[in-house]
Amino acid sequence: MLSVGLTGGIGAGKSEVSRLLVECGAVLIDADRIAREVVEPGTDGLAAVVEAFGQEVLLPGGGLDRPALGAIVFADPEKLSVLNAIVHPLVGARSRELEDAAPKDAVVVHDVPLLAENALAPLYDVVVVVDVSPATQLDRLVRLRGMSEEDARARMAAQATREKRLEIADIVIDNDVPLERLERSVRDVWAELSGRARGAQE
Repeated sequence: MLSVGLTGGIGAGKSEVSRLLVECGAVLIDADRIAREVVEPGTDGLAAVVEAFGQEVLLPGGGLDRPALGAIVFADPEKLSVLNAIVHPLVGARSRELEDAAPKDAVVVHDVPLLAENALAPLYDVVVVVDVSPATQLDRLVRLRGMSEEDARARMAAQATREKRLEIADIVIDNDVPLERLERSVRDVWAELSGRARGAQE
């Protein structure tokens, strides 16, 4: 098995790359999706979040009110640390379960938005970074996601720098290109990753 950490800044197109890798045959473990699963109604994760932040982070139906929680934690680094201390271990444990369930010869791609920020590179055999220029990020966030330029710049500034992400990269996928070129690049990367996975089995 080859464990791959896939990351990139907001608006870099990481989701498109992960989709293409799955088409090639990768097993995808999506940290964002798992982070939502571990705080669904009835989970220990949600109970811990409510204990830490109060009933006001719940919707009337009992689900997590993400905007309300976000308003609390993103204005206060200490409260964000409390939330991360609840959620990150749960995400890590679920990710390991999914990886353990994958075939022994699989290429397991972990889609991890904050891989660089949380210094997680050593956890993976290979780190793949989807890279675009800040100008492309800004354009995509404003044009495709409907963010204001001010909000987009703030979200970008809250993440690791482009340079920090590139420092931890074993493989870089340039996504400042048309989709057909991206598809070719991903196929080339898949060939390299699947070759490494086979080598690990030998």
